Amino acid sequence: MLILVTGGAGFIGSHIVAALTGAGHEVRVLDALLPAAHRTAPPIPDGADFRHADVRDAAAVAEALRGVDAVCHQAAMVGLGKDFADAPAYVGCNDLGTAVLLAGMAEAGVRRLVLASSMVVYGEGRYECPTHGGVGPGPRRVADLEAARFEPPCPRCGEPLVPGLVAEDAPLDPRNVYATTKLAQEHLASAWARAVGGRVVALRYHNVYGPGMPRDTPYAGVASLFRSALERGEAPRVFEDGGQRRDFVHVRDITGANVAALGGLPGLPEGTARAYNVGSGEPHTVGEMAAALADAHGGRAPVVTGEYRLGDVRHITASSDRLREELGWKPQVAFLEGMREFATAPLRAG
Repeated sequence: MLILVTGGAGFIGSHIVAALTGAGHEVRVLDALLPAAHRTAPPIPDGADFRHADVRDAAAVAEALRGVDAVCHQAAMVGLGKDFADAPAYVGCNDLGTAVLLAGMAEAGVRRLVLASSMVVYGEGRYECPTHGGVGPGPRRVADLEAARFEPPCPRCGEPLVPGLVAEDAPLDPRNVYATTKLAQEHLASAWARAVGGRVVALRYHNVYGPGMPRDTPYAGVASLFRSALERGEAPRVFEDGGQRRDFVHVRDITGANVAALGGLPGLPEGTARAYNVGSGEPHTVGEMAAALADAHGGRAPVVTGEYRLGDVRHITASSDRLREELGWKPQVAFLEGMREFATAPLRAG
């Protein structure tokens, strides 16, 4: 197959491109090389047809789609960003870019899409109240965060909640600009599938880490921020009390999920969009991750700062059972193994 990978020069995209070319596919890469992700031009895997263009450029997209069998859409601005002033850039890159791509696919007759989505579409994760059962906590309040009351209470009785695993049919509640754009991408892709008889797999990535992450950028994930600090000889700064639960999944496992999704697309009914969580199945706190990374690096121990970002959620961990059962995927990289590798792996200029 000839597969177009948008954002194929980026952190996750470049790993996907290497895996697809290694599996014998023809791969075409479309990447704008935005400065937020690329301080210098990255290497492009041998055998890939590289197009330096923005996914919002309809003419460039049309040209890149010639002869393509499927699209793996990774191009996006990622992370929480700096502040709300980033909103136009996020919406432009993520939502307008996706709309232009989908319009081009409709015109070109390309009907198979793997979309890079994110666990952020859920907002807060799944919670149980001992009295009221499954509940959705309300917005985090500045007064609570300032007082170091980080755990969300039951919105009905105020008692502590127990976090659990989120399945794909959980309510969607994006709580920051990036999250809102990722959900909009899913809705656009679903509308496209219904309109043209397409097939979409939306992969909701959890906290991805691994070799080649960008360093020293506010748009990177928390693992990259900690790794960048260690490389500078600084202690990783852990926000809140470090007790935030996340699912850290290695980029090679994300790559495997994309390969499985491409293989599973023909089995979907026409006009269908199907979402899958992609997580390791090993929830850990942010504090545990920082400690494991610092220990493996041999650097300074993490510092828990009590600082917070209002757009962050407290706990979000996934069940990836649907991906395992329907597409035969399973993670290969265990948490400590991955952290030991990542502690000394090369980073890219961010």
